[in-house]
Amino acid sequence: MRLAVVKGHVWATQKNEGLKGYKLMLIQPISFTTRQPAGRPLVAVDTVSAGENDTVFYVTSREASLPIDPAFVPVDATIMGVVDEITVNHETTRFH
Repeated sequence: MRLAVVKGHVWATQKNEGLKGYKLMLIQPISFTTRQPAGRPLVAVDTVSAGENDTVFYVTSREASLPIDPAFVPVDATIMGVVDEITVNHETTRFH
């Protein structure tokens, strides 16, 4: 799993039948240690009702299609959860 920040929504008037009912979000991957942008933004299917500016964790590749019913919908990335806080070496960062 990787971390990202939700930057906005992607609107699609037509999409694969298996994606109907799911939001598409524009996410910016971030470094776990620095929380700075790491790589290019990408589109991810939202399975957890994430909002703009939320820090989320996501998966890519084949695993990205697994939470979507029916399985094996053609997606590259899926948001799996919204991050509330991260603690490393007794130092906590809260995101809400």
